[in-house]
Amino acid sequence: MHYTCHAEPPNQNDRHPCTRSTSGTGFAICNSMNAKTTISRHFALETRRLLCAIALLCLCGASNLVRAENFTLPEQLIGVTQGFLEFTVEDYLATNQIDGRHDIQVKQLDPRLRMATCDKDLTASLESPRPVGRVTVRVRCEGSSPWTVFVPAQVQLFRNVVTVMRPLKRDAIVTEQDVAMRERDVSSLGQGFLASLDQAVGQKVVRQMVIDQVVTPVALEQPQMIHKGDQVVIIARTGTLAVRMPGEAMSDGGFNEQIRVKNLNSQRVIKASVTGPGQVEVAM
Repeated sequence: MHYTCHAEPPNQNDRHPCTRSTSGTGFAICNSMNAKTTISRHFALETRRLLCAIALLCLCGASNLVRAENFTLPEQLIGVTQGFLEFTVEDYLATNQIDGRHDIQVKQLDPRLRMATCDKDLTASLESPRPVGRVTVRVRCEGSSPWTVFVPAQVQLFRNVVTVMRPLKRDAIVTEQDVAMRERDVSSLGQGFLASLDQAVGQKVVRQMVIDQVVTPVALEQPQMIHKGDQVVIIARTGTLAVRMPGEAMSDGGFNEQIRVKNLNSQRVIKASVTGPGQVEVAM
């Protein structure tokens, strides 16, 4: 499309003649009229050029709008993805009863991307196992000219998790002063996290941890309350009745773990649960 603007020069024949007056006054009046005419024509020329430029811009804008209406632009694909993820993440959190806040960042697409306008509503589906972390959404047109675009996004999930408040050495037993609850993005924690201080306090540190580090399940283990060969007390309970017997541990064990114990009275080997240091319990 070409649009040309022309600005015509003033007609030389339109110039008002000026007859030199014998009087000084007449000469001054003639020069004044010529100056006013020149300024007026110059203003008209500049106005015409301005209107020409405005008209050209309007035509270009209209042309771009017509072209845009024939395509599905990247901004539309991002909007569809954002809305789909908002619904999907909220449903995922509600279904799994997960407390926390989330933040969705849809990655920018190539601004040159142009997909044909879809004559049906666009559909979106999740290509990732769960709507947290790095995800991919498939946006699809199922109209007369079908197409598919895969849109990447990052979904952050912030929850209160157990974090380290001071350096912890290997084999240390975690105390209440060692840990605290802090909000962290758990979407990037591949080894998991602890959602309660009770899950950490009393546990043994497997590997050294630093301040502000998120405590993961693999970083802790149950401390051994009983070791093989230890003399233990076997408590046999039935209702409100409890019978105590001497025993010997046949294996190591932590809290609530089952170990093999020899009853020193009967010499029988039984299975009992560790309930504390040097103490196991069986049900009668």
